[in-house]
Amino acid sequence: MRSVAIDIGNTGTKYGIFEGDALVEQGYFQGQEQLPEILQSQQFDHAIVASVVANAQDIQQRLSVTGKFLELTAQTALPVSNLYKTPQTLGADRIAGAAGAHYFFPGRNCLVFDAGTCITHDFIDSGGNYQGGGISPGLTMKFRALHTFTGRLPLVQRVEKDFPLTGQSTEESILSGVLTGTVAELNGFIQAYTEKAADLVVILCGGDAGFFESKLKGRIFVIPELVLIGLHRILTHNV
Repeated sequence: MRSVAIDIGNTGTKYGIFEGDALVEQGYFQGQEQLPEILQSQQFDHAIVASVVANAQDIQQRLSVTGKFLELTAQTALPVSNLYKTPQTLGADRIAGAAGAHYFFPGRNCLVFDAGTCITHDFIDSGGNYQGGGISPGLTMKFRALHTFTGRLPLVQRVEKDFPLTGQSTEESILSGVLTGTVAELNGFIQAYTEKAADLVVILCGGDAGFFESKLKGRIFVIPELVLIGLHRILTHNV
């Protein structure tokens, strides 16, 4: 079975092409109007699209799919139990990440951080129950907020792995405040969930995962393709 999973986010679109259960190719592009040639030029048995911003039907019209085309919604059957109080408001990427975590670590308590435009954390317990999580501004959003909502603070646009704890200029102070503060935020969540759930697995994905990988406490599994694989597991569950 040849299938494709497409994740439409706030700032761009990721896709993964699967042969059976194997992810054989993946990529990223801006916008949704012009699909990459690799997606338009071939035929897929099945497809799944998750979107936080756009109508998946726009993608469907540009793909050649002979079998099932699945748009991930609150009504989609899942390989995990969704205990979120308002599933209709839950980001498709979050539940896909949870499904991916449960696939990689069945029977384990999992905490997933997706560090992108926003930083989300999601908890799925050892019984395969998605419990929910949290949403906070991502690094770029924090930098932009400091510049936008103040009169004189500059816009800092660089994320550095080595930055001062004690800033000795305004730019260094912003780097310290945003980067040190966000690392402390994530480590605080790890500590809180470690106390809540035994044998916790911490998984990191998203565009800023590389920054956080070496700065979070404990053993961290970095799985950049987690959401795509989670989408594929949901698609497989529905075929």
